[in-house]
Amino acid sequence: MNSLQDNLYNWLTIKIVSDERPNDTAAAETEKMFGEMLVQEHGLTNIVIETDEVMYYVHFDQNGERKKTRFPRELIEVMLNQINSEPEKYINYPES
Repeated sequence: MNSLQDNLYNWLTIKIVSDERPNDTAAAETEKMFGEMLVQEHGLTNIVIETDEVMYYVHFDQNGERKKTRFPRELIEVMLNQINSEPEKYINYPES
């Protein structure tokens, strides 16, 4: 099992990609996988994302308690920036 922090980072990073590329089936499937891990392995509910110029804030309920963590935007957006800078390397292949 990955740590909660690792799972939140992975989920948020791919969620940002998936939100920006709604037709990217690989991103959507990966987001779903990490989201299920957050729920099933870590017991998270009511996940909400906020952002400002510098950070992403993830609010969630766990074990009856409301919690919050944060990640720098540059860390979370690195994958999206890479995809946007070299889109030819990240072609969305249709499902079979």
